[in-house]
Amino acid sequence: MARMMAIEAAVHVLEKEGVSVCFGVPGAAINPFYAALQRNGRIGHVLARHVEGASHMAEGYTRAKAGNIGVCIGTSGPAGTDMITGLYSASADSIPILCITGQAPRARLHKEDFQAVDIPSIAKPVAKWAVTILEPGQVPYAFQQAFHLMRSGRPGPVLLDLPIDVQMAEIEFDPDAYEPLPTYKPAATRAQVEKALAMLNAAERPLLVAGGGIINADASDRLVEFAEVVGLPVIPTLMAWGAIPDDHPLMAGMVGLQTAHRYGNAAMLASDFVLGIGNRWANRHTGSVDVYTKGRKFVHVDIEPTQIGRVFAPDLGIVSDAGAALDLFIEVAKEWKAAGKLRDWSEWVKTCQVRKRSMLRKSDFANVPIKPQRVYQEMNSAFGEDVCYVSTIGLSQIAGAQFLHVYKPRHWINCGQAGPLGWTLPAALGVRVADPKRKIVALSGDYDFQFLIEELAVGAQFKLPYIHVLVNNSYLGLIRQAQRAFQMDFQVQLSFENINAPEIGVYGVDHVAVAEGLGCKAIRVTDPDNLQSAFAQAQQWMDEFQVPVVVEVILERVTNIAMGTEINNITEFEDVLDVPADEPELVRV
Repeated sequence: MARMMAIEAAVHVLEKEGVSVCFGVPGAAINPFYAALQRNGRIGHVLARHVEGASHMAEGYTRAKAGNIGVCIGTSGPAGTDMITGLYSASADSIPILCITGQAPRARLHKEDFQAVDIPSIAKPVAKWAVTILEPGQVPYAFQQAFHLMRSGRPGPVLLDLPIDVQMAEIEFDPDAYEPLPTYKPAATRAQVEKALAMLNAAERPLLVAGGGIINADASDRLVEFAEVVGLPVIPTLMAWGAIPDDHPLMAGMVGLQTAHRYGNAAMLASDFVLGIGNRWANRHTGSVDVYTKGRKFVHVDIEPTQIGRVFAPDLGIVSDAGAALDLFIEVAKEWKAAGKLRDWSEWVKTCQVRKRSMLRKSDFANVPIKPQRVYQEMNSAFGEDVCYVSTIGLSQIAGAQFLHVYKPRHWINCGQAGPLGWTLPAALGVRVADPKRKIVALSGDYDFQFLIEELAVGAQFKLPYIHVLVNNSYLGLIRQAQRAFQMDFQVQLSFENINAPEIGVYGVDHVAVAEGLGCKAIRVTDPDNLQSAFAQAQQWMDEFQVPVVVEVILERVTNIAMGTEINNITEFEDVLDVPADEPELVRV
């Protein structure tokens, strides 16, 4: 057996568990970890400018590729509290990240030592496990348990807090004898799947709602295969957008109060049966339960037992990993199809396809200042089908989901439930670290962009190029739109006349100057006809300089984006396009 510091053993465990890079900020109480990381030499590190930024980089890294687990590191006290937003965002979306914090020596934990805080108690509501490790000999095995928990069942984040004296204590540990623990994933039974298919077979207008659990299970190909075998229209949630390509004949649109398509909501309202796999019936997807569930039966498949029945009780609940369930759904459906037992829903599919081609929203606006819908139209044209979008929250994200197109899994990377402002920029950097070749385009409103804008310097320092489309109306646009119900426009203005940049009028912050000052490139667009050339210039600069490139688009100050109180009560503030439908397509099988 080898003798080593406990923290050296922890770094060995990270390597054995597949960690190749960490995101973090060093400090006194975590310096032993950094010393062990340096001695190891095989695990990379990206130095963030803010520990919350590091946690979102870890999220982006995890979300970008199946099997990844992002690791973020900080010193004690405020570094741990800075990570809480990242832990919350990861926990809410079932994303495994490992947060590691330094801590005061054990003997001083109760003495109000400098930057000593009970971080596990703070983190427990937003983590699968949060613990201060008090015995040096437990350190490598606590790390082993952390990876086991993050990967088992419903994925989620873990926080490990390490007193400095625990890190530096010597223990016996043999890295060569270490093995990761097997993960636990519940699986559906054949009887459960046959019951679900029998209920499906009794329906006339069924839909499959695909949730983020399908992305987590790396099961998008199996989702599409099952849908094609059965001939079943698919409604992806925002967290599963891209699990079935937007142009697939069975992709029936997204449903919800905000990030939804007109045709998607119409399909849901016309349906009589819903099979939900790996989704959680989020309220911005469903609206009120009464409207969402009226006149239809539900089967809910989810990896977490307590998720079933949380929002409403389904007619049948199945506890299963999404991939394992889809394997069995495909197997049984193929058998039933070969035996002539599956119902033919081709006419229902054609109806969904007609809606998809005819129930659209107008985007071809020529206004100056620019209307946001035109920006997304031009993004579709400029970036093609291979692009990976990263976004968080706000009117920019809502309109983006209504107008952009996504064709591949993990090519819409979005924090769904938590939606913290500032998330987009560091998450995009994490995606870039995970995949150096991917075409990445981040999408932010001006306030989201300003929250963690300093992380642009990380992209410049570590050569992490991507394009960041910044739609600037100098407003808290989503909150302003929500304030209409209270007859006010209060404390949501971001506009002012910048004495150093009179050319931008009342649009306040000179984002081009800030981006350039942080070592990046930027371009400002005020005319919609210049968007294509700006995107081309951004791509050229990104390739040449290997840094993030910001494309700031000056929008009209006020745009109300389509949304509503129920999926049958969406207010369309702009023109809609009810296009006459031609002969319906046949479903691809």
